Amino acid sequence: MLTSAAPKAEAFGPSFRSCAIRQSTDMALAKSVYNLLFRRTSTFAVTIMVGAVFFERLFDQGGDAIFEQMNRGKLWKHIKHNYENKEEE
Repeated sequence: MLTSAAPKAEAFGPSFRSCAIRQSTDMALAKSVYNLLFRRTSTFAVTIMVGAVFFERLFDQGGDAIFEQMNRGKLWKHIKHNYENKEEE
């Protein structure tokens, strides 16, 4: 009789078992994403285009936020109240 030379998960303790379970669920998630988005060329192209649009929006808004933070108090929208005429009624 042939026996399996690979050790069982119980031999390595509970942390190995949870790692093996986590890895199998990660692989299941990766397989699902692959089958849903990357398997066909058409869905792959649409995924890339949608991802590019979202990345562009995120990068643009992040850059604007960093620029405004670094230049707080120097931009017109921050100091225009000092130069506007206040009309008294």
